[in-house]
Amino acid sequence: ISKNNPLPTSNPNVQTPNLGVSTIPNTKQTVLVTRVIDGDTIEIEGKIKVRYIGINTPEIYHDTTGKKTGEQCFANESYLENKKLVEGKIITLVKDISDKDKYGRLLRYVYIDDLFVNDYLITNGFAKIMMIKPDLKYSQQFKEDQLEAKVKNLGIWNKCN
Repeated sequence: ISKNNPLPTSNPNVQTPNLGVSTIPNTKQTVLVTRVIDGDTIEIEGKIKVRYIGINTPEIYHDTTGKKTGEQCFANESYLENKKLVEGKIITLVKDISDKDKYGRLLRYVYIDDLFVNDYLITNGFAKIMMIKPDLKYSQQFKEDQLEAKVKNLGIWNKCN
């Protein structure tokens, strides 16, 4: 299990009724996950897509109709682990600096209670780090946890080398 990371506290005077609108880092939003797309992307209520900050999982390829056409090594395992963790559950999203990526997906850190999902996936070999400026809040922790997963030969580091 990943290290516990206390959720950042948000300013109670700041109202953030619409997801993705706040420009304030560490703003927390509690939402329901309606669908898991792959190991690092989910859909929440309102059909809003969320991409996990700081990680990258192997891809599952789909054609334009949504039919699965192939996958990278360990993609299905990463997808299934993410699905087990978050699908149908209430999660907390925490913003870093960037709001959305170039595809219009919200960029967020994801928590279930005190479990930091982004870090859990790295620590257990379901994801690799992918740090993109300016969203670097946990970059050092992610690097350390990835090194530990490599040393322990977990997940991707065991199956895909």
